[in-house]
Amino acid sequence: MNADAERQGDEAGTVQFFAERQGKYVDWRHHLHRNPEIGFEEHDTARFIVERLTDMGLVPVTGLAGTGVVATIKGQGQGPVIGLRADMDALPIVEQADHDHLSQRPGVTHACGHDGHMTMLLAAAEYLSETRDFPGEVHVIFQPAEEAKGGAKQMVAEGLFDRFPCEAVFGLHNWPGLDLGTFAVKPGAVMAAMDLFSITITGTGAHAALPHEGTDTIVASGNLIGAIQSIASRSVNALDPVVISLTQVHGGDALNALPGKVTLKGTVRALSEGARALVRRRLEEVISGTASAHEVKASLDFDPLYPVTMNDAAAARLSADVAGDLWGSGNVITDYQPSMASEDFAFMLGVKQGSYAWIGNGRETPLHNPSFDFNDDLIPLGARYWVALAQNYAGLTGNNP
Repeated sequence: MNADAERQGDEAGTVQFFAERQGKYVDWRHHLHRNPEIGFEEHDTARFIVERLTDMGLVPVTGLAGTGVVATIKGQGQGPVIGLRADMDALPIVEQADHDHLSQRPGVTHACGHDGHMTMLLAAAEYLSETRDFPGEVHVIFQPAEEAKGGAKQMVAEGLFDRFPCEAVFGLHNWPGLDLGTFAVKPGAVMAAMDLFSITITGTGAHAALPHEGTDTIVASGNLIGAIQSIASRSVNALDPVVISLTQVHGGDALNALPGKVTLKGTVRALSEGARALVRRRLEEVISGTASAHEVKASLDFDPLYPVTMNDAAAARLSADVAGDLWGSGNVITDYQPSMASEDFAFMLGVKQGSYAWIGNGRETPLHNPSFDFNDDLIPLGARYWVALAQNYAGLTGNNP
């Protein structure tokens, strides 16, 4: 049997493996969807993952970042060691959907598909643990608190890659608007950096009929809002994408009084560290100037959260090659606009080479929407990608034992 025929036979066996178990995997995914938990509180989720991995004969390790779970699958013989990561947390969103696996936890739902991500990686772990048909080792990493809480940063800080050394780490996210199974990966920036900020404007309250007796924090905040929106359009190069969004305005308790304090909150997204630093500097300058002009005090609390998600060129090429072998190169997109949303997998890519890819879910409902539900037809596709990456990494990198 030649190499191509052997590869096709192996792939047919993998397809059959996941097809025969799809009902079980859907049950797993629906269980996770019914029982969502927000970042760093994924205790039931972690227990479920540990039980499934233990059933596979693996020895899961718990405790990293509180609720993180990692298990190692040893292949046949010497070879490279890679990490495969899935995120665990849900969102504080009230679900508004019509299906039989609705969230049983009020105000929390898997509106980003992390329930599906965990299931895809568990399915791949089951195949790899049963067959061991790959060289080296694979660490399956279940990471808590991806949604704006930095679970990846905490796992890395607590020694994830010291305890589980690997040559490369890979992430995968379902993506609305792409056809089912369509794969997108490219080198360089693929997700934006995320910073949060809070501005406190303090003045002297006064009767609404006698504004001259105080300093108007409402007027000052209104002018500041307009000035902030000019930063991206007038201070940053138009070819260097930046988004500045004010998301909260708080101030005042009475209809006939000027408040002594107004608070503005928002977020900055950027695809380069240079633009990120420029926006922070301009925020400080605009806030100071506006405060002086309106005779109020203003302070900025700036919280840099996630760096830019940067794919290593070689790892992105490997991901594209693996996906192309599975579904044909015509279904692999390598030239696309990065997303201005953010992803804390960036912290793992900051210390290890690797790639973060999108896999189309065939649906239009956006992520973080109250009616979002993961497409179960994606489970075997994502699992097959993970398996193929483990099976082919050594050969694709020339790192054969």
